[in-house]
Amino acid sequence: MRALLQKTILGVAISTSVSVSQSTWAAGMLQVAGDKNQAIRIIDHDVAVTINNGFAKVEVTQRFANPNSDTVEAVYNFPLPKSASLSEMSILSGETRLNGEVLPKKQAETIYEEQKSQGKEAGLAKQNSYKSLDFKVYPLMPKQDITVRFVYYQPVVLDTGVGRFVYPLSEGGTDEAGQQFWAKNEQVDNSFSIDINVKSAWPIDSVRAPNLEKIAKISHKNAYQWQLKAEQMGKSLNQDVVFYYRLADNLAGRVEVIPYKAAKDKEGTFMLVVTPGVDLKPLNAGADYTFVLDVSGSMDTKLATLIKGIEQTLGKMTGNDRFRVVAFNDTAQQVIPMTLATPDNVQQAIEQLKNLRSNGGTNLYAAVREGLNQLDADRVNNMILVTDGVTNQGLLEPKAFADLVKQYDLRIFAFVMGNNANWPLVRLIADASGGFYAGVSNDDDIVGQVLLAKSKVTSEALHHVDLTMDGVATYDMVGNLGKKIYRGQQVVMFGHYQQAGKVKLDLAASLSGQDKTYSTEFNLPEVATANPELERLWALAKVEDVQKLSMLGVIPEEKAQKAVQDLGVKYQIVTEETSMVVLKDDAFASRGITRQNQQRIAVEQQAQSVAAQQAPQNYRVDNSQPTFNRPAHSLSRGGGGAANPLMLLVLGLLAMFSFKRRR
Repeated sequence: MRALLQKTILGVAISTSVSVSQSTWAAGMLQVAGDKNQAIRIIDHDVAVTINNGFAKVEVTQRFANPNSDTVEAVYNFPLPKSASLSEMSILSGETRLNGEVLPKKQAETIYEEQKSQGKEAGLAKQNSYKSLDFKVYPLMPKQDITVRFVYYQPVVLDTGVGRFVYPLSEGGTDEAGQQFWAKNEQVDNSFSIDINVKSAWPIDSVRAPNLEKIAKISHKNAYQWQLKAEQMGKSLNQDVVFYYRLADNLAGRVEVIPYKAAKDKEGTFMLVVTPGVDLKPLNAGADYTFVLDVSGSMDTKLATLIKGIEQTLGKMTGNDRFRVVAFNDTAQQVIPMTLATPDNVQQAIEQLKNLRSNGGTNLYAAVREGLNQLDADRVNNMILVTDGVTNQGLLEPKAFADLVKQYDLRIFAFVMGNNANWPLVRLIADASGGFYAGVSNDDDIVGQVLLAKSKVTSEALHHVDLTMDGVATYDMVGNLGKKIYRGQQVVMFGHYQQAGKVKLDLAASLSGQDKTYSTEFNLPEVATANPELERLWALAKVEDVQKLSMLGVIPEEKAQKAVQDLGVKYQIVTEETSMVVLKDDAFASRGITRQNQQRIAVEQQAQSVAAQQAPQNYRVDNSQPTFNRPAHSLSRGGGGAANPLMLLVLGLLAMFSFKRRR
């Protein structure tokens, strides 16, 4: 403990010197630090979001200008939204419009550089690991302004009856090397606007965007269609937009199937959404909680928030609970041993935690290993891991994390802080334990996150979950089905089918030691043309599945990279192995590049045009044979039992975020 404190206290001066740049590092125009040219100006930034049928379409239109007397290349950096498939990029310069096609990464980059070297118009969109999207445009002539538009899709999953959508702008302070290499302009000169339309087959009680409350205009056509619009002049792109919509209480547990099948002879794609309606009773017995806290240098601007959250959590524990604290940077050490949560012990722990300082690298493996020590087999064991996941010390192999966690009987609940956090690794760790993970935006608020996290670890869970589908052949199933389903969680799966017909669905699980099976039957249609975007969403879910299996060593890395590349090209999504090159029509023709994306976009836009004129469609398939006999879990029904440390940690963290913003 003393060694860790000494090491981190020595880092105070360093961490303070970079705190300003970390707190403001955000989406924006990039240029090499020290470049003599003026920064590219962002004139306008407009966002249009449509949330419908379990996924969001996000359309971003940005106009920027070159204030210099020289021709330059414009580079825009944008935090990568989780599970987002970038599907469109276009450039409008005067009367000229360029559109994008997805190609293998090296091929796309080669074509862009060739166009650039010849002084011809081109653009490029590429993915930087799990962290960000980079957009390049060349040439940007002196005093010229151009408009860049891009579109991405992502699932929006309900949790405890609440949908949550994040438009990410804040980078999160994890890319120290990037901050030293690049200068970034994140200021919008004129208008920043966002227009969010949510359509639901189920009645919506309310919508809110906490950090837009002063400027947002909220309206609704009826209980099923709501809109939030906001506009701000001179905004800096350093604050996420977090949007929540809450469904009405006491909606039934249900099964929904959203299909897409272009023609009888075409392969069909479907999204299966299971919202359990099961009585998960509260758990009131005491438990052991090990807090594993990241105090590395990349957590500098978040550490005070983290400590304050732990303080509030410890202060709300009951006398039946016990806690211990592990802090980690280059190494991991127990800061506070397993301690009964009496008022005196809690107060002493709080004073001790206030001495922690951030510095050094991140040895996440050592932290998890230390957190797994000293478990009591006679107690319920939980680990609460809070990190940005930037692991750069010690064992880095993802499979090693999974192998380690599987040796122990405990649940890991992980909170990933910041948009550029290593969520794939943290997800793998949580999944291996049967726990769950959640992202925490700096611009979330107390109510929103409590709605999402409430009552999970204070209630029973469905264990040993298994989903089977018989009858018409379904295949290529991918999604978020884990070993456990916690209170309020949805199961979202994507799959394929060839022939229309009846499907029997069984969700088998264990509840309170008893085997349960929840069943229904439904038909997959011969033709269904309303949701062509599902093909891209299936592809992205498959990409994430392949990458996870590669991280676990199940699929060799080279084979996984080839699979990801093939999926990206076939379904026209940007991945780590594919990029989107933007050219004039004649440039694509001269290079013999098939316009696959142009064809997909035309189909999607036609379907979206029809949907815009229609009421939300209800895709519930178990009306005649209900799968569940109870309502789905909603906020008003959630809770039961004593206040839970996991929920209180979220509340404490987010209270501090809110406090820091007000200051």
